[in-house]
Amino acid sequence: MTSRLPWKLAVLASVGACALPLVAAAQSIPYGNVGSGSSGSSSAGSSDDADAPTASGKDGAGTRHGHGGKGSGSYGVKVTPYIEAAQIISARLSPGDDTLTYSVLAAGVDASVAGRNNGASVSLRYEHRFGWGRAEDGDIYSGIANGYATVVPGVTVHAGGLAARSSVEPDGSAVLSPFSQGDSVTQIYSVYAGPSVSTHAGDVAINANYRIGYTKVESPDALTVVPGQSPVDVFDDSVVQLADVHAGVSAGQILPVGLGAGAKYYREDISNLDQRAEDFSARADVTVPVTNTFAVVGGVGYEKVQVSGRDAVRDAAGVPVVGADGRYVTDKSAPRILAYDVSGLIWDAGVIWRPSRRTALEAHIGRRYGSTTYYGSLAYAPSPRSSFNVSVYDNVSGFGGQLNRSLIGLPTDFEAVRNPLSGGVTGCVSSLEGGSCLSGSLGNVRSSVFRARGVMATYNMNFGRMQAGIGAGYDRRKFIGAPGTVLAASSGVIDENYWLAGFVSQRLDASSGIRADVFANWLQSGSSFAGDETAIGATASYYRDLTRHLTASAAVGINGIDREAPLTDEWIASALFGIRYSF
Repeated sequence: MTSRLPWKLAVLASVGACALPLVAAAQSIPYGNVGSGSSGSSSAGSSDDADAPTASGKDGAGTRHGHGGKGSGSYGVKVTPYIEAAQIISARLSPGDDTLTYSVLAAGVDASVAGRNNGASVSLRYEHRFGWGRAEDGDIYSGIANGYATVVPGVTVHAGGLAARSSVEPDGSAVLSPFSQGDSVTQIYSVYAGPSVSTHAGDVAINANYRIGYTKVESPDALTVVPGQSPVDVFDDSVVQLADVHAGVSAGQILPVGLGAGAKYYREDISNLDQRAEDFSARADVTVPVTNTFAVVGGVGYEKVQVSGRDAVRDAAGVPVVGADGRYVTDKSAPRILAYDVSGLIWDAGVIWRPSRRTALEAHIGRRYGSTTYYGSLAYAPSPRSSFNVSVYDNVSGFGGQLNRSLIGLPTDFEAVRNPLSGGVTGCVSSLEGGSCLSGSLGNVRSSVFRARGVMATYNMNFGRMQAGIGAGYDRRKFIGAPGTVLAASSGVIDENYWLAGFVSQRLDASSGIRADVFANWLQSGSSFAGDETAIGATASYYRDLTRHLTASAAVGINGIDREAPLTDEWIASALFGIRYSF
């Protein structure tokens, strides 16, 4: 554990460093983003398809006050470092009845930057647990960040990252662990960065974006295995690159309709079995205004999508060799085998409706990846203190690419929602902007590339003394494996994840408040050896400010996983009392 400490701290530091104010005119490239609840069209109209860039118009305005509340919307920089000490009791209710006690020392920082040309939100935390009796010592790293800053007018740089604790199930399903125990618990890290350029050549608007990302899933010490079945090959790490360029003119500038053309490229290199996913597309698009608030859009183009990989090393009996990290050993001498190869015409048609500054709707239907595709978004802000966002997505990627897409789509003005018992980040952040949940992208850590389809909806509100948020979604992954390789058995397997996450906090008076958090995941695996699973958790907490800098807190909670036989259910109840000093 000690030898890994510098590497882990470096990764956690990079999560924060990535979100320092780097750029202006906040544009992002969700690329079929799992997390974004709002999207905009280019100045040429809708160039958007399932992977299209969107101009989110995020200005990052907002400051932080108190415990989890949004700010007043003013510009400024707020940095709050803290240290914390806590005592935790964790009782395993099933299987068995073991009770463990931990003492915790933690350090962290919450920060926000909100300016005319930059914005960022950062929450980082490191804690060490001292186990009593049979409880083991351990280090936990967690953080979430996203930000942008202006380099020069028209050029912005964006960056973000995530460090989270997760529990891995026999079918590869992953659940962010509030306070899970056992050898199946692991850490997930992901970071991204890249520039955006926006300029004009006469009446033609030109936009270009590039992002590079890295995602790492640490090897669990062990996995629960169904009798007679081998453990799933858990994703190790990958490098993701995304790029796009688009040029166009708005309706009324040259012609009564808007015209545009662009190209996009996606590549993910996965270390497991040397897998590679590549997706190139080029298209032209048109926007036909019907009214001042309603337009019909469409586009046509060409795409080429390929997924390939190698087989595992096999012993004399033909059995795949598994390395010390529990993953298959790649046979570098084996030829690369195509697992997925689709090319040809793509098209889509849809509508854009923007009746006011508070409402934006896009809906599209078309053909991509050799079949029908649907995607779109809805952003509705009934008041300055509440927002409702929906997104529908369709893309091909690996676990790292999907998580990077969600990070790119995160808002830059948010409050990290942390579990009061573990201190770890949850699947959502608190924000009045769209794209505030990552739960859909964290549903499975299989190493195989997949086609993901799904929908996510979030609602957030902030009424001063009370804040609340809820997110729900559905994620469907159809895995892709090269024939003749160890991943061939997973090819065509469909995993489905229905998820829900919510919180509500209420200030009782000027120095105290309460909070409740819930989450649920309904996991349905297409693997013949893995049944359905249900993960549920709930916590309640109370805090009181003892002085201007010193806060006491208490929390209780329960979380568990209900599994089908022959696997056993797991339920854990926990309680905490802690003291935090904020500088």
